[in-house]
Amino acid sequence: MIRTIVLALLFLSTVDGVQEAPASDPQPAQGNAVSLAELARQADLIALVQVRDTDYLYQRKFPIAGSAFLQVLIPYKNAEPAELIEAHEKGLDGQTCYFPNPTVFEEGRRYLVFLRYDPEKPERFKGLAAGCALDVLVGADNSYFVRLPATGIALTDRLDNHRQTVDFADSYALENGDSLNPELRDELLNAGWIVQRGEDYGYTSGVPLATVRGLMEIEGTPKDRH
Repeated sequence: MIRTIVLALLFLSTVDGVQEAPASDPQPAQGNAVSLAELARQADLIALVQVRDTDYLYQRKFPIAGSAFLQVLIPYKNAEPAELIEAHEKGLDGQTCYFPNPTVFEEGRRYLVFLRYDPEKPERFKGLAAGCALDVLVGADNSYFVRLPATGIALTDRLDNHRQTVDFADSYALENGDSLNPELRDELLNAGWIVQRGEDYGYTSGVPLATVRGLMEIEGTPKDRH
């Protein structure tokens, strides 16, 4: 993505539409693939959030414990969460949920998150075992889109069936040579998920957040715009 560590490590194995898997045998990420509706049932909180800050303990440049502080932009489940929530994790076992820390010169990334209450401290949250976040980008019309390819959570939903070509007005819609290894870059280019824009590569496609909300099978606020 930024990526969260989980998203970065699992990018190749969870790219929706780049590495195809038989419909009867979904490709797993952290266990079996799961539907958006099942994620919604498991989650105590579903929301569009923006990363404001993180407080992590690092080991060899990887976070191993700590909290991210997320501003709630649109709540979909748990209708009245705090404006700023804490997502806490510890360990690095493939089922943890870490977020990238924005620098002082940039705004934080946006995510659609699926979180549960932390049993050790119920006023904060943790990610689900299946994953915790999908990248969200802002379109030129200020609408929100789940970015394609969707990574970080292995989904049974074929989001590419709802694919729309999008003119993104979001700095995080661009990748560079440091954020994409050559093998992944070529896969994404060949699949049409990115196009070259000067020295960078821009994402081309997304699924409207309103469509994703419908797949979650929950009622949500209609404010799916920036």
